[in-house]
Amino acid sequence: MVPNIREVRRDNEDGRSNPFGYLFIAPALILYLVFNVWTIFRGFAMAFTDYRFLLPKSRWDFNGLDNFKEMLGDPDVRQSLGVALRYTAMVLPITLILAIFLAVVISKARKGAGFYRWMIYLPVILPVAVTFLMFGEMYNFRFGFIDSVLRNWGVKRPPDWLGDTTTVLPAIAVADIWRSLGFPTLLLLIGIYNINSELYEAASIDGATGWQQFWRITLPLLKPVFALVLVLNLGVIGIAEPMLILTGGNPENASRTVGLYIYQVALQLGDLRLGYAAAMSLVLGLASAAISLVVFRVLRES
Repeated sequence: MVPNIREVRRDNEDGRSNPFGYLFIAPALILYLVFNVWTIFRGFAMAFTDYRFLLPKSRWDFNGLDNFKEMLGDPDVRQSLGVALRYTAMVLPITLILAIFLAVVISKARKGAGFYRWMIYLPVILPVAVTFLMFGEMYNFRFGFIDSVLRNWGVKRPPDWLGDTTTVLPAIAVADIWRSLGFPTLLLLIGIYNINSELYEAASIDGATGWQQFWRITLPLLKPVFALVLVLNLGVIGIAEPMLILTGGNPENASRTVGLYIYQVALQLGDLRLGYAAAMSLVLGLASAAISLVVFRVLRES
């Protein structure tokens, strides 16, 4: 029986909950519990077992902290973590600098600001696979667009962008920055739009230059947005999709991040050690949460 609208309004006005509301949210709640909450608890429990997908007898064999002890002595973990940290050091600062630059430029535009916002956000809505496959073709050593242009300019041996250990991470970082730059740019742009324009007018009257206004007004008032952008982008330390699509961690594991190594341990290598992979994911998640807490506290107190 469909509830009467007047009865629903009357119940809400009286402060009483309507049981029919729970029926409407039940499908979404069930999906959330099954695919989010349950998987988190299952992964947490799996991290303390020697769960191997190809060995049914070993499933859910509790092994305490053995996975975490093995992680400390695993050279592949150290190597992949180093790659992830170098990749993060490339992507995160450049993304923030470009995002704030573009946000300020767009905020100053008198005409076409809507078009610029649309253009900067367009790569974000593209499927991840489409973006990186496109860049993979552009980076192709023999037929790629970039090397073809370099050859036309007289470069006899253009770089093998994805096949050289020195260029593979920067090449992937460029593709990742292009794909994800639009989201932090729009967040910072919203923050700039929310700053009272009278502050800039008063600063101009006092003789402040554009750089002084940016340094003394824009940046301090954007600290909450910076905190949000940093936290949302800290997940880059566990990134795996670009490497999985473009290189598979090659050459010589130079592009194998810790996120990709976790994927390989769980789904590609040996007995498919889901327990060990879950332990690494747990440590990575706790580390990201700790860094996020530090970022919030530092930017809030400064």
